[in-house]
Amino acid sequence: MDIALRFDPERGYYDLAFDEDLATDPGLETAVVLSLFTDRRALPADVLPGGGSDRRGYWADAFGERLQGSRLWLLGREKELESVRRSAEVYAQEALAWLVEDGVAEAVSVTADHARRGVLLLRVEVQRGSGTALAKEYEYVWRNAG
Repeated sequence: MDIALRFDPERGYYDLAFDEDLATDPGLETAVVLSLFTDRRALPADVLPGGGSDRRGYWADAFGERLQGSRLWLLGREKELESVRRSAEVYAQEALAWLVEDGVAEAVSVTADHARRGVLLLRVEVQRGSGTALAKEYEYVWRNAG
């Protein structure tokens, strides 16, 4: 069980959820949100946005065997192209692969679509046992370079 994160539509981001105390998430929502929207360290072959040199990464990666988060941040200044959509699917699938590797889920599928200008829609489905444990859409908003 995780501490729950909830989307705040007024602010446009996820934050800690409170009931009378910190709310908990008995499902996979928080795990998926953290996996998708925490910045994974860029690979040496990745082209960094804006020609920068910051490869980012989650601070706890220094202590673990597996990188956390996703490389979706690399798309932050990309144009809305088919190649970018495919990269988003690959990055999201990579970020969620641990669910299957650790036996939390039997399968994870991700599809990405350009929902509207500046918004990439990620559809995530997580299969557990004989049913769907999570089926949710997430919007990834970025600033186009062109």
